[in-house]
Amino acid sequence: MTDSTSTPVPEALEEDDSLLEFDGTTPYEDYVHASVLTNLQQPLSNDPGEMAFLVTTQVMELWFTLIVHEWRTARDSLMKDDTERAMEALRRSLGSLQALNDSWRPIASLTPAQFNGFRAAFGEASGFQSAMYRHMEFLLGDKSRSMVQPHRGHPRVHAELEDALTQPSLYDEVLAYLHRRGLPVPEGVLERDRTVAYQADAGVEEVWRQIYAGPQSDPLVALGEALTDIAELVLRWRSDHLLATRRAMGAKTGSGGSPGVAFLEKRAARSVFPEVWTARSYV
Repeated sequence: MTDSTSTPVPEALEEDDSLLEFDGTTPYEDYVHASVLTNLQQPLSNDPGEMAFLVTTQVMELWFTLIVHEWRTARDSLMKDDTERAMEALRRSLGSLQALNDSWRPIASLTPAQFNGFRAAFGEASGFQSAMYRHMEFLLGDKSRSMVQPHRGHPRVHAELEDALTQPSLYDEVLAYLHRRGLPVPEGVLERDRTVAYQADAGVEEVWRQIYAGPQSDPLVALGEALTDIAELVLRWRSDHLLATRRAMGAKTGSGGSPGVAFLEKRAARSVFPEVWTARSYV
């Protein structure tokens, strides 16, 4: 219901100077630090398309940061058997993952000529060098010590990644939680070297088969579906990355000396939480 005689908000604000006058910066600026965020864009070429590429990349870094926060919250909550808090974090992360995937849109249709207009500006910089994306991958169980090495020149970032490498992944804690619930998660999986990438296990597959073959009201089915939703969105992000890169540069060598599309094809084919998928064949 609207009132056509009501005063527009801008005029109301103008009539109340107390809402417009501050001793220093605005409370909004103090909380959001908008002036910091909007001054981080420093294009290195005169190509007008570089700004979209730079902003898109920075926005993705912010989404990585939020997703890592949510998955760490879920993992740490599972350690304490607080499944309600864990599920809340997992569900929140789905919205963040979807927003991350949508972030491709401003640059997803770059032509080779458009990309070449600013590609030389970022030199050897490459997305695989993103420390926060590496935290995401580690939480998914995709560990790699070699991926820590590029960050040796930044002691704080390097130390944080080294710590993340040794910490249990989100999936590690899911499996430990299932074990505490009495499900037959193999000891070898529970005691595995957490600094290496997780490998699919037939015993874990059987655990998920039992869960999915049981009552559909079981909260463990909801946990499995939350993991499946996350895995699907991660795979879609990798696929969109591959397609955007293929469209912009074809099969050329990637920046930073990476194999480019060939590297991304391997990443896109790598499963996330593998047994949650394969167990479905036996239900």
